Amino acid sequence: MSNAIGITGGDRVAEALQAHGVTCLYTLCGGHVAPILAAAKARGMRIVDVRHEATAVFAADAAARRSGLPGVAVVTAGPGVSNTITALKNAQLAQSPLLLIGGAAPTALQGRGALQDIAQRPLVAPHVKHYRKVRRVADLGPAITEAFALAVAGVPGPVFVECPVDLLYDEATIRDWYGQASPHGKSLAERAQRAYIRWHLARMFANTKRSATPTPNIVIAPEPDAAALERAARAIERSERPLLLIGSQALAAADQAPHVSAAVAALGLPVYLSGMARGLLGRHHQRQYFHQRRKALRDADCVILAGVPCDFRLDYGSHVRRSATLIAANRSAREAR
Repeated sequence: MSNAIGITGGDRVAEALQAHGVTCLYTLCGGHVAPILAAAKARGMRIVDVRHEATAVFAADAAARRSGLPGVAVVTAGPGVSNTITALKNAQLAQSPLLLIGGAAPTALQGRGALQDIAQRPLVAPHVKHYRKVRRVADLGPAITEAFALAVAGVPGPVFVECPVDLLYDEATIRDWYGQASPHGKSLAERAQRAYIRWHLARMFANTKRSATPTPNIVIAPEPDAAALERAARAIERSERPLLLIGSQALAAADQAPHVSAAVAALGLPVYLSGMARGLLGRHHQRQYFHQRRKALRDADCVILAGVPCDFRLDYGSHVRRSATLIAANRSAREAR
């Protein structure tokens, strides 16, 4: 359907979110993103309006950790986006799949002092897997689809999609806005400005009649190398004092918890849990330990790090004896080193 008959860019975003199974948005309402919230509510999604944008992102992060699916937060332009940085960084470090949709000043007015207009990319990009700035109405749905796939692919994490306000209202309203802002004189400069605005609008609304219903991309979790698995199995069999550490990444897919628990039981190895893996085995599992982890690491002749980074919590690996076999299963090559 065409924007010319009243379908808004907000409708397109809401349609794409619904196609990905989103039932709840976390937000602090703002004018730059109001069409998204209105369209989502009209489609039956729950809108949770909080008191601070960081809270919206923290909530989306929590939703992602509970479900394994990307949580979604929607915030207004400028200060709305800048207020999310701490929560966004938290999601990045926790490897939580998350979609943050941020409003922005009108496309033709960015960098000219428009309301709540700031350079958002330099602020946000270091804390997300991908920063996507949408420039055409027809690209709103595909941008959401791409963001969902990127959030869960490889090492999960947050993705940011910038949606300028003039892409979110209906075409007739936007053309009226630009028409009122256009000069009406006959000078060469004024005629050139009107020509530029016509070109800009044509680009913004190009191909809107041909946009298809969003279809989620299927993302397949990476498989370990078969030869590496065989080497790991032989190392565990040969060991006399193996030790298993399980971290958050082992539970990146929430529905895998029963399988991880069953695998731990089948292996029968002493195990320590950290991060989101805490609670996986209940309180009284006979092979789960809670104390003296440093001593256990120094005594072990084979250490398996399942989704556990070798960071400050393990003193960057110094807790593991040099002669021990170290097996690291991690989606991040950097964390597996």
